[in-house]
Amino acid sequence: MKGWWRCLKLNTIHSKLLGTYLLLIVLGTSSMAGYILWSFHVYFMRSRQLDLENWTNALSESVADAIEEKNLQRVNLLVQRYGAPQNVTLRIFNQQGSLIATSAPKLDRQIEGWYKVPGMAEALQKRPAQGIAKGVLSGEDRLYIARPIVRNGQLLGVLRISITLDQFQRQFAKVIASVLGSLGLTISLCALISTRFARSLSRPIEIMRNFAIRLGSGQFGDTLSIQENNELDQLAAELNRMSQRLASLDYERRTFLANVSHELRTPISNVQVTVDALKSGAFEEPQLRDRFFQTIENETKRLSRLIHDLLDLGRLEAGVSQLEEETISLVSLIKRAVNAMEPRMQAAGVSVRVKVANLFIQGDPERLLQAILNLLDNAIKHSQRNSQVFISGYSDDKQAVIKIQDQGKGISEQDLPRIFEQFYTTDPSRTGKSNGLGLAITKRIIEAHQGNITASSTANQGATFIIYLPLKS
Repeated sequence: MKGWWRCLKLNTIHSKLLGTYLLLIVLGTSSMAGYILWSFHVYFMRSRQLDLENWTNALSESVADAIEEKNLQRVNLLVQRYGAPQNVTLRIFNQQGSLIATSAPKLDRQIEGWYKVPGMAEALQKRPAQGIAKGVLSGEDRLYIARPIVRNGQLLGVLRISITLDQFQRQFAKVIASVLGSLGLTISLCALISTRFARSLSRPIEIMRNFAIRLGSGQFGDTLSIQENNELDQLAAELNRMSQRLASLDYERRTFLANVSHELRTPISNVQVTVDALKSGAFEEPQLRDRFFQTIENETKRLSRLIHDLLDLGRLEAGVSQLEEETISLVSLIKRAVNAMEPRMQAAGVSVRVKVANLFIQGDPERLLQAILNLLDNAIKHSQRNSQVFISGYSDDKQAVIKIQDQGKGISEQDLPRIFEQFYTTDPSRTGKSNGLGLAITKRIIEAHQGNITASSTANQGATFIIYLPLKS
């Protein structure tokens, strides 16, 4: 029972598609079959009705002449001639409604009261009548016309002619059987075709659904292969991109957690070891104590910077960090950054050369200053003594371009694609002061200002960082 229910759930899309197709097919073919049968019936009835009208038109004039001449023999002759076919009954009545000639004398002897016969009452009042009625005694369906015979405004009598529909009904029943048989065959063939077509549509959808379920359960990186040459291919491609992106994000998350653990573990371990050493007697030696206290202070500051950068990066990635909107002079912004880093440059033996055009941008001056300071800090850190850092700023179309270039050893081809990743550093031992978040924060700040940042490098010729920001309109 559970297996059947599971199968039913898996085939829900297939069942709905198949049910929809079959419903449309049944409605369409049934409507067409009904229209064909109705058209055939209407056409036959109109044809027979038209035949009766032509007969009565021709007969009424001849009968009128015979009645005026009081030639009943001629009336009987006309009745016998036109009423000879077995399926036709022809009757002539006088102006009082009495039967004066009939093609079915044996049957008509049993009838009393012709006024009750359909069409007679109207015809005796000079109103023609026609339609379908039961036979007078046989009870079979017959098509009839009752036509008053009028000459010079005077009612001479009534001509009533009827034709049995029994043969037509038998033929029509055969037609109905043929049409219904064809309808059943058509529905069966369409059902087989619809089953295959519904399965061809539902199967890739079910595959994509199962793929999405696997993604939801954390199985990232799988590839979905669907060859349908339609929108499903595009959807499959988007699901594959989403899977790869989720796999990448999952890898970044794991890497991020590992890096955070590493970055936090090292200073905490150093502090713990130092505190243990102080407890063990190092506190009694002034020189050793001062050095240990300095170690604790340095590691605490390192932890503080790390936590601050993590919070800053988290706010930028979540988009909750509010950016100020001010008009900023690019010259003033670069000047502030250079002045702030001047002591570091002097200590590192690095000089700076600035060439910035008088441009204006829109954004948060403190955040943009932070981004440029991170780049300058990176340039100083990797520059050799007695080298220069070049800063230039110019416009390119509707963008302000800020270029910062150092003369350090450069960035390797392996490291270059990953330098904007969180915690990534070209110093594998992490013996330096970098925690690998500065460039990641810089990238997020620039992107938050609708800009872009790129990096390039040539071996032993330094690295170049280029910032693109929209000019103030």
